[in-house]
Amino acid sequence: MQFANVNGGVTCFADEGPRSARAVVLINSLGTDFRIWDDVARPLTGRYRVVRSDKRGHGLSELRTGPATIATFAMDLAALLDRLQIARAHVVGVSIGGLIAQELYRVRQDLVASLILSDTAHRIGTLESWNTRISKVEIGGIEAIADGIMQVWFSRSYHARCPNAVAGWRAMLTRTPLDGYVMACRAIRDADLTEQAKKVKVSTLCVVGDEDGSTPVTLVRELSTLIPGAKFEVVIGAGHLPCIEKPDVLCGLIDAHVREVAA
Repeated sequence: MQFANVNGGVTCFADEGPRSARAVVLINSLGTDFRIWDDVARPLTGRYRVVRSDKRGHGLSELRTGPATIATFAMDLAALLDRLQIARAHVVGVSIGGLIAQELYRVRQDLVASLILSDTAHRIGTLESWNTRISKVEIGGIEAIADGIMQVWFSRSYHARCPNAVAGWRAMLTRTPLDGYVMACRAIRDADLTEQAKKVKVSTLCVVGDEDGSTPVTLVRELSTLIPGAKFEVVIGAGHLPCIEKPDVLCGLIDAHVREVAA
């Protein structure tokens, strides 16, 4: 774990693996920190330089003043990669992380060697659904929505097999700074990357858990049809966060994708 001042605020990040290797960047979901990637990053670091970071207002990264858009998060990431002297990376994003990955391609195509978009979309939710969520957490805190979020994050079998882990991930969610969570909700609410998706020219893999209740299979498949030449994979037995439930499967998909692009 390291810290750097990026775009006017301190960002918490991890930079692991051989510095001379191809870089893989892992971008977190809403209400999480980069620990959600632990079981994916660990095997990847034997072959790749793996970078993870917490969005502003999440994990140990500072909130900073003023509103943020998906472009704001993308430029924060670009500034971190520039600071780390990473000229090009294979960019993996889950949920809002997938939106940030797509936006990074738009604002800094030079940085993106390929995209792996996990459990995300060109547009996530509706104006009404996000305003409702924002209202609920502003009144009752993140605790008010935590149980419902756990239902869409994880499959039924994971809830049954790993209740202690679910409790831990729930604690991570509820301990997310409220201002940071709401800021990210507003950014997702206002993002529509439909037209941008049609312009992606790098090799792209779209991945989704078969029990994802947040960005369901049909939505992620739709994203894959918008991106020219994109591949599509379903991870069986996973909800919204295959990086937690099925890290070996996701790691294998990432590794195979990067190897194919680099071949």
